Amino acid sequence: MSASLDRSSPAPRAARSPWAWVPSLYFAQGIPYVVVMTLSVIMYKNLEISNTDIALYTSWLYLPWVIKPLWSPLVELMGTKRLWVVALQFAIGAALAMVALTLPMSRFFQLSLAVFWLMAFASASHDIAADGFYLLALEKHDQAALVGVRSTFYRLANIGGQGGLVWLAGELYERGDSWVMAWQVVMAVLAAAFLALATWHWLRLPTPAADARATGDGRQVRAFFEIFIDFFRKPGIVVFIGFLLLYRFPEAQLLKLATPFLLDKLDAGGLALTNKEVGLAYGTVGLTALTLGGLMGGWVISRFGLKRSLWPLVLAMHLPNVVFLAMAWVHPGSLWIVSGALAVEQFGYGLGFTAYLMVMILIAEGPHKTAHYAICTGFMALGMMIPGMWSGWLQAHLGYFHFFGWVLAAAVPSLVMTALIQIPDGFGRKERDA
Repeated sequence: MSASLDRSSPAPRAARSPWAWVPSLYFAQGIPYVVVMTLSVIMYKNLEISNTDIALYTSWLYLPWVIKPLWSPLVELMGTKRLWVVALQFAIGAALAMVALTLPMSRFFQLSLAVFWLMAFASASHDIAADGFYLLALEKHDQAALVGVRSTFYRLANIGGQGGLVWLAGELYERGDSWVMAWQVVMAVLAAAFLALATWHWLRLPTPAADARATGDGRQVRAFFEIFIDFFRKPGIVVFIGFLLLYRFPEAQLLKLATPFLLDKLDAGGLALTNKEVGLAYGTVGLTALTLGGLMGGWVISRFGLKRSLWPLVLAMHLPNVVFLAMAWVHPGSLWIVSGALAVEQFGYGLGFTAYLMVMILIAEGPHKTAHYAICTGFMALGMMIPGMWSGWLQAHLGYFHFFGWVLAAAVPSLVMTALIQIPDGFGRKERDA
């Protein structure tokens, strides 16, 4: 089937406007990630899976992003980037439909997790192919001009998923559907939308001459291992790896329990919000604040440089976690207060995460920056996966209030690693025109 996808699509495509495919490509890149990492948590919470099992098993879904650099050469050696993009989008659409089919079954948790696992591998592979295709299909000036479009539509996919789709599931439930039926409808809608996106990209993606299948030989295999060796030879790499693993140590634990806390009943220590309220407060207001925080963090670094900005941004990331401790203490009944608290926390997270991304760029500097940046993203995912696995068990034993107190204390390893890394003067600062 995949070979016919490339041959039968209409020609010529090379002159197609990037506006015909860049926004939809990066919207499609964001959807499966938010489904695997966020919607799965909310869905399982609605279906009465325990916090311990939710945190443990959904954290394992990070693994494809952890090991993504290990199989990225396969995308280079087997087929074109265009073919990978289209084929993987059809595969993700089929996986979404399969999730919908598993939900009424007696062993839905195990079966749906297996499908999410396949979806995660497809999504991580799609990231490799889509980013590579973007670099091959556009001139450098177009790449720079459209980088904001990429991030905007990726964020819109997150808002649509965490906001709109969570709201839709809640609306269907309030109208009388069971949670199983509500999430079946959500997954079916997603499957249909993703298959439509795959068809659109089959028809509309250009076919750049540079997007040709590579010829594999022994030299490429040696080069692949040399790239990994060069990464671990970088000065100070042990400290930098520690930073990548521990910078988000508190957030990795908080993230898995944030939506269960918002949804749990008052007698379980939660805030007893509905899905619709969570979709609005966390998935829409929170993500909008996260985006604004990221933009502000980028401006701060470009104005003052990473070295001068690092500590303020690190503190801006960790200190706002106190809002979860406060909400677990007072249980505010106002959706406006909850939304405002989440906006503060997410804005701070957006500020702090820009510093993390800039450190990854610093580590990747050199002749193999693309491959080395991909290795950094693997360590980033590992740093989210491992702490997330035990977070549900910890919360079940401590309760939400003490768990959020632990999250605040868990910032200490992040602060230690921040103090140890060395940042060059002026790195990240935009040079003023003479």
